[in-house]
Amino acid sequence: MKSRTPKPLHPLAGKPLIAHVLRTAGELHPESIVAVVRHERDRMAEAVLEFAPHVRIADQDDVPGTGRAVELGLEAIAGFEGHVVVLSGDVPLIDADTLRGLVERHEREGNQLTLLSAHLGDPTGLGRIVRDEAGAFVRIVEQKDASDAERAIDEVNGGIYVFDAAALRSALATIDRANAQGEMYLTDAAVRIQAAGGRIQAVPAADHWAIWGINDRIQLAAAAHELNDRIIRRWQAEGVTVVDPASTWIDIDVTLAEDVTILPGSQLHGATAVAAGAIIGPDTTLVDTEVGEDAVVKRTDATLSVIGARASVGPWAYLRPNSVIGEGGKVGTFVETKNSQIGAGSKVPHLSYIGDATIGDGVNVGGGAITANYDGERKHRTTIDDQVQTGVHNSFVAPVRIGAGAKTGAGAVIRKDVEPGALAISVAPQRNMAGWVQANRPGSKAADAAAAASTEAPEA
Repeated sequence: MKSRTPKPLHPLAGKPLIAHVLRTAGELHPESIVAVVRHERDRMAEAVLEFAPHVRIADQDDVPGTGRAVELGLEAIAGFEGHVVVLSGDVPLIDADTLRGLVERHEREGNQLTLLSAHLGDPTGLGRIVRDEAGAFVRIVEQKDASDAERAIDEVNGGIYVFDAAALRSALATIDRANAQGEMYLTDAAVRIQAAGGRIQAVPAADHWAIWGINDRIQLAAAAHELNDRIIRRWQAEGVTVVDPASTWIDIDVTLAEDVTILPGSQLHGATAVAAGAIIGPDTTLVDTEVGEDAVVKRTDATLSVIGARASVGPWAYLRPNSVIGEGGKVGTFVETKNSQIGAGSKVPHLSYIGDATIGDGVNVGGGAITANYDGERKHRTTIDDQVQTGVHNSFVAPVRIGAGAKTGAGAVIRKDVEPGALAISVAPQRNMAGWVQANRPGSKAADAAAAASTEAPEA
């Protein structure tokens, strides 16, 4: 991956690769799950336990190879007898239904090993499935150990296995590292099981994405597009309109109700939830944000926010964390909010910053308003009670409270609390200094224009 981030921790549809694998494993309802870690051990273990706290962590030692990893994983469940499913942390699109089918086939056929394969147009770099003339499994051969004839085979090993636990333990005990990589190959377990008379089957997957491994950013992007397409198709089937799937991205944990419309250029991330009838987009990014019924959110960037039913947000709005817009509320053009609650039916139409504020119901905030919430050391709160109407270009110097039904004049700087029903102004009376331009800017175009206008002006 050429990255400081371990490969299984690279994100896909809002979760790291390993989280997708763990979710699928959990859907099988196994007796136990073991995650074997080595590279960036602490980071990997932390991520595994974040998404699956019940998982046992096993540490791989300096002996390289998947065979050694599985051997140490088995030690963590010593005494277990049954079926062992082996998955890879960089194969995120394997699904539970495919795995259930593989386990059922394993049980029904009485196999000691059942593995998932796939036919690929370009099998380069992957282990090949060698079969005899009757089509029965013979062996797995890695790319670097394969002959030219074997490299021409298009059926590849998917790295997903169902083993009989006893047969697996016995096979692993005899595996060596006599190969081009000097590793303890798990695939050599198939050779040992077969030599002991065990039954092995390779089952081709109906969908090659089930075995799609991630080894570079190109493969990661391909998997992201495939998973996003699946997510979008699922929501379309549930009654969501996605106008342009090609420009829309929806994370796996997003939830959408019927009759939601998503317009082009929109991205829905994390635990975002959108209620029925809402319109999202175009060009909107929502992260961990809740949107109520019939709300309209246009050209907006919102994170960890709540947008009430029938509210209107945007265009060009920026909702920072803990912004709550009440039912029927409005946050308009070039408005930024942060850690603020805006009540039902209240409006902040344009060109304003509302930070650390509580705004009641039915409030109209004039354009260009600012809650001056920071004194250089601490943040303070502005409270605007119900049915207040504020003038344009107001600055509210927190902490300050505007009482219910009060009004503020244009350009007011509000430094003190305003009692309910009062009018607060802080602008000095206007003073016009006649002749100032001619006296202070003689010869300028403005002075010439003023002089001409004075000459043309009729006598009072």
